[in-house]
Amino acid sequence: QVQLVESGGGLVQAGGSLRLSCAASGRPLSSYAVGWYRQAPGNRRDLVAGISVGGSTDYAGSVKGRFTISRDNAKNTVYLQMNSLKPEDTAVYYCAADASFVEVTAGTSDYWGQGTQVTVSS
Repeated sequence: QVQLVESGGGLVQAGGSLRLSCAASGRPLSSYAVGWYRQAPGNRRDLVAGISVGGSTDYAGSVKGRFTISRDNAKNTVYLQMNSLKPEDTAVYYCAADASFVEVTAGTSDYWGQGTQVTVSS
């Protein structure tokens, strides 16, 4: 079992930055692919960024060039650096982990965190 806890959300003005953290316990996160997802009210939950065990990354088109996913295996944590934030980035952000990067990109990961709210004001 892997337990995931997100942090770092908050309120920021458009154009600002936030860094989200996904801290794991139970098992080494280095053995799992990890994804960041977001869900706004009335919308489905979509993949924002994913990182494989080997470090390959995948991004949604709407965040390419603005968001960066990275992992620190020593801290058992995956980060999402979000720059040039826009009001449309407002959502609850979740991290999830799975042994398969395919499952992460499909949004069907085995382990999920509770989410952290990101609000971008205009």
